[in-house]
Amino acid sequence: MEERYLTVKALTKYIKLKFDCDKHLTNVLLEGEISNFKCNQRGHFYFTLKDDDAQISAVMFNNYASQVKFRPEDGMRVFVKGYITVYVASGSYQIYIQEMKQDGLGELYLKYEQLKKELNELGLFDTAHKKMIPVIPKAIGVITSPTGAAVHDIINTVKRRFPLTKIIVYPAIVQGDGAKESIVKQIKKANSDNLVDVIICGRGGGSIEDLWAFNEKVVAYAIYESNIPIISAVGHEVDFTIADFVADKRAATPTAAAELATPLMDNLLNFVKDSYNRINKMIKRVLDDKQALIVNVENRLELKKPNINDYSEKVNQLVNRMNFSFGNLIYNKQILVKGLEERIKANHPNTKIDNSKKEINNLVSLLNNRIKNILNDKQNQFNLNVEKLKALSPLTIMDKGYSIVLKEDKVLKSVFDTKEGDQLNLRLKDGNIKCLVMEVKNGK
Repeated sequence: MEERYLTVKALTKYIKLKFDCDKHLTNVLLEGEISNFKCNQRGHFYFTLKDDDAQISAVMFNNYASQVKFRPEDGMRVFVKGYITVYVASGSYQIYIQEMKQDGLGELYLKYEQLKKELNELGLFDTAHKKMIPVIPKAIGVITSPTGAAVHDIINTVKRRFPLTKIIVYPAIVQGDGAKESIVKQIKKANSDNLVDVIICGRGGGSIEDLWAFNEKVVAYAIYESNIPIISAVGHEVDFTIADFVADKRAATPTAAAELATPLMDNLLNFVKDSYNRINKMIKRVLDDKQALIVNVENRLELKKPNINDYSEKVNQLVNRMNFSFGNLIYNKQILVKGLEERIKANHPNTKIDNSKKEINNLVSLLNNRIKNILNDKQNQFNLNVEKLKALSPLTIMDKGYSIVLKEDKVLKSVFDTKEGDQLNLRLKDGNIKCLVMEVKNGK
């Protein structure tokens, strides 16, 4: 009997037909916990329905989803009604939900609320324990996955805002087995190293399961016991974890955390200029006050009529000494402010861009000269090879009156290769001559 092979599509359609014809799968009632919930622009719901031992993909189209009276969220337990079928394109089975009712909160969400309440009562969330974030950090520690998008967002934002700040990445597992231990270990290491002024701890968005490491009690206590201030940056703006409540500062996203940790270069430059102006005004006011005091003393001395000659020289000396001291003070402050301003300008992104442009222009000029020299060398070599070819070409010899004898398109090299009656072809420099051999003589 001949074997018949099915296509994958035919087999999948057959399995789908079995699902569709099974009365036990056409009207299914399920209860479970929502995970990885998504609602697309058309209003369709896509999520995973799971319990402790299994899970199934779920779809609820907008004509049914629009009738749901609550907003589904990850961790929420629900009752659903629908039918099971196979999606042929992917070969996967899933439940298509027609009705959905809320069944209270899922286990993870309940654990989250219980731990949140416990730690709040223990005082871990109190503002009295929050440490100040430094205005101008010399170094920032980043505790996150070294391969995720969060670390790149943080590094790019810090370099753009304040490139003087050093970044030290403490790579950590932020999801799944070993995540909580890894995060705690890196928080303790950053404190032990004592190389950074502030720590950003977090990751990008995900489901409640993906972010769960930041809801663990050991992570909360590690953040609370840290001597270095910590900014939490877990998930997206709508995501809140236990780490956010314990941390010294909470950021909606990793990028926002980098902005909280660093000043903007231009703002800092303006602050330095404003401080410079305030210092000058303050010194001028002090000088004016001292000058007024001297004038007042001189007037009082004039009224009392002392021997002014005995004191005038001392007063002049004091005035000169005071002017010299304040002059030095002003000069030193001006030098300090100018140095800081030059340092900031030197590290400003625009200055680095100008220097890079000059370096690129120099490299382009060197490259053009190098290419020009190479082309000249190649051209000279080419001309030399052309002359060599001309010297070796049979066409050059033919220009002197010689010809090439061909028999049946092959070069005739000996009289023994032809005989009377053969037709030969003589090739000259300006054309061909067909000949008939009348006689063959041996030259020897």
